[in-house]
Amino acid sequence: MFEKILIANRGEIALRVQRACRELGIKTVAVYSEADREAKYVKLADESVCIGPAPSAKSYLNIPAVISAAEVTDAQAIHPGYGFLSENADFAERVEQSGFVFIGPRAETIRLMGDKVSAKDAMKKAGVPCVPGSDGALPDDSSEILKIAKRVGYPVIIKAAGGGGGRGMRVVHTEAALVNAVNMTKAEAQAAFGNPMVYMEKFLENPRHIEIQVLADQHGNAVFLGDRDCSMQRRHQKIIEEAPSPLLLPRLRDKIGERCADACRRIKYRGAGTFEFLYENGEFYFIEMNTRLQVEHTVTEMITGIDLVQQQIFVAAGEKLKFRQKDIQLNGHAIECRINAEDPANFVPSPGMINRFHMAGGPGVRIDTHAYGGYTVPPHYDSMIGKLITHGDTRDQAIARMRIALSEMFVEGIKTNIPLHADLMADAAFHQGGTSIHYLEQKLGIHK
Repeated sequence: MFEKILIANRGEIALRVQRACRELGIKTVAVYSEADREAKYVKLADESVCIGPAPSAKSYLNIPAVISAAEVTDAQAIHPGYGFLSENADFAERVEQSGFVFIGPRAETIRLMGDKVSAKDAMKKAGVPCVPGSDGALPDDSSEILKIAKRVGYPVIIKAAGGGGGRGMRVVHTEAALVNAVNMTKAEAQAAFGNPMVYMEKFLENPRHIEIQVLADQHGNAVFLGDRDCSMQRRHQKIIEEAPSPLLLPRLRDKIGERCADACRRIKYRGAGTFEFLYENGEFYFIEMNTRLQVEHTVTEMITGIDLVQQQIFVAAGEKLKFRQKDIQLNGHAIECRINAEDPANFVPSPGMINRFHMAGGPGVRIDTHAYGGYTVPPHYDSMIGKLITHGDTRDQAIARMRIALSEMFVEGIKTNIPLHADLMADAAFHQGGTSIHYLEQKLGIHK
């Protein structure tokens, strides 16, 4: 087992990884930008290293600075968290070449699954169902693009092969708008991801977003840890997640979960990962695999009792999984609300000092946050300041506990989206079993 791990991230996930390490008796190194100098996890770390100024390009995305911090502190492994460098194959490769262990998949696996075209091809070969669409990247020939769209059927969605996080995609409803939309998406993809390749998929009208959590070791063992429903979204960004999905029958979950675990064995996957699907009319359609820890890993932990971060560490250290598929038991229901520093009406970020901060409590309530009274939310990064998670024996109990917890949370000095979450916990459609991925935008009056 490692003696010291460097955490190449910030915010609540840096604190979450730190807690997992401390529980295992592993020393931690925090890296931080000048904007995060006063962060809680920086103070709690055994060692801390400033890796640059506030802009992430000069700090958290600065690969030489992160690796240098690992060298000067004699860390043995690097945990990337989520976001930033977590799915950067070049970073994973550089970490290993520098003599450290990357707590995540191999670089070649990240490359395979990071490119949406090659990922889809790999999943087809593994028997994982995919959304109908183009066979690989779209050609340059406009007439061929029009033929592909006619075969797939409108509406279609154009996606950047190297995209992610809701960026690099455009929905097209008519033939007249298609070629221009493809060219625009290509230009955006080149600018944002350095890869102009795009592909086409059928745009599903009212799907749910269902994902399968997997764990795999380097010895060929792989399991799936149930499913999550992340359909409450705005502009492809998840706002509420829950596990298990209130919609999915156990036999369907097991069927798709087994296919995902088998796919992990086929591509020799290592670590924690998530297969994301659109689900409509009883059918699953693979959209992408996240080769890292998800923000919403918490709800899976709550219903399985398995610490996913510690499992990542065990696998990276070369250990075999300590459980088999038959050992995985799902207990009760869990819901997560992402607490963001933003205006709940228009979603404009609201950085600044938190004057007063009161966290909720009670049975079945968990809060993952790095914020506190007197903490200044910097304007340079993602607006999420924490995650509120509730667990209950039933979905109704988890919702009730979430409603109470939201009413107890108090954040003064900045705006947060707590009022939006409170509204959604009282929403009739959500109570009845959840919604499609377009529901929230329709509710808020935002066009698809």
